Formats: sequence, C-alpha cells, structure tokens
Amino acid sequence: MPPVTAREHTVGELLREWRRRRRMSQLELSNLASVSTRHLSFVENGRSAPTRGMVATLADHLEVPLRAKNQLFLAAGYAPLDEREVDDLDLAPVMDGLRRLLDAHLPWPALLLDDHWDVVDSNAALHALLDGCAPELLEPPVNAIRITLDPRGLAPRIRNLPEWGGHLVGQLRHRADETQDPRLGVLLDEAESLLGVVRPVPASPGPVVTMELDRDEHLLRFFSVSARLEMATDLTLDGLHLETFVPADAATADCFSSTAAVPHG
Repeated sequence: MPPVTAREHTVGELLREWRRRRRMSQLELSNLASVSTRHLSFVENGRSAPTRGMVATLADHLEVPLRAKNQLFLAAGYAPLDEREVDDLDLAPVMDGLRRLLDAHLPWPALLLDDHWDVVDSNAALHALLDGCAPELLEPPVNAIRITLDPRGLAPRIRNLPEWGGHLVGQLRHRADETQDPRLGVLLDEAESLLGVVRPVPASPGPVVTMELDRDEHLLRFFSVSARLEMATDLTLDGLHLETFVPADAATADCFSSTAAVPHG
C-alpha cells in the first residue's frame, strides 16, 4: 500500500486562505479585481478554473509575494515565474546599483540580504563586526539571523541581546506570517530557540532599538535601516533587501571613521 501523502491544495483554496489572511471579504476582493462575487466564489470552491491573468490579478490585490504567487500558478496548472541566480546578466544593472549603495554606506557596515536573511553581498566594513565568529557560521550562505543569535557568533558580544534579538525575531515572525514561506518558519523556530535561553532585560531608553556590541575595548552602538526594492517583478530581486547599520553615538562613528574600509574593487 503506498504511503499516505498530504493533499495538494487547489488554487481556490490557496486564494481563499490568502484572502482570509488579508481580512478581506469576497465582495471587497471582487470589487478590487473587477470580477463578480459569484465567479470569485466559484473559483474558490473549485467550480471554475481561473485564467493565469485572473490568478495574477487576484494575487496582486491580495499582496501575495512573488514566491507564493508561484504556488498559485502551479496549483492552477500554469508555469511558475523563473528564479534566476543573482549573477544573471539580466540582473547585472540592478545588482551593480545595489552594490554601489553598499559601498556608498562606508565606513559603516551594510549587507544585501535575500528573503531568507542569507547574505548575498556586503561592504568591507562588515568584516570588522564578524571578526571572531566561528568559521562554520561564515561558510556561505551566511545567515544574518543565525550569526547574530548563535552563541558561536555575535551573541556573546551583544550586551543587549534579549532586546536586539527580540527585535530581529519580531521582524522574522512578521515576514514568515506575511509570506507563509516554510523556510522562514524553520528559521523562526531556530531563532526563537536560540533566543529562548537568554534572560530578558528591560528595554534601554532611546528613540530607536540599538545593537550594543563589544569590539575590543570599544562599545559600538548601531541602529539599522532596512530597504526593499519597490515594484520588483523578478522573483530573485523581489526578496532582496538592504540592511544598513548607522552609528547611534559619536564614539561609534569615530571608531569606524578612523578605520574606514575600502570599497568593492
């Protein structure tokens, strides 16, 4: 007897689940997508097969991420969007522009991350922060969440680890819920497990959450700014985001300014 496997969800079931996650009624979605509520109901319960264009339109109004949109296409019997490597020639102009932004942020650290928080690229200043991390954590793909929270990584040098780690886990939890990406769900479980052994401390006063990092005899204080590509139509580019670290005090600024790193060659 063959093993029992989980039933694949239909495109209607997936669309209904995304609609409920967005707290949108059938009437609201049908008005936005310019389709009848009756037809939308038929699509969701499997009585009508949507065209590829209709799947794309409904997904756009539901703000479904491109990776999850591929699942909708596959469930409806259509070819998914292609996923390319970041060094694909067609992506070169965008990637070159993003790398220029990394170097423009010198002498402060900056990273280019994919949608699973793996490091795609970084500027030279990042090496100063990661010095002392276990070699196995620095093997590609380096994961920014893991190397921050792992006791073999930055965690022992982050004075306010519960606060900063809680900030990271909150971001990860929001993204995992927004995208329903199973890889993010696994990473979230790992991050919560790593952070769970840390004793909570009161949040430090200040207008933003900062990372307080011991480096040699210095205490470095940074806040982070994250930016995503707007209107990306490519699956690879859609998940990329820049994470830049900005000095939160003059001592940190002076420390990095005196040891300015060289940009990409």
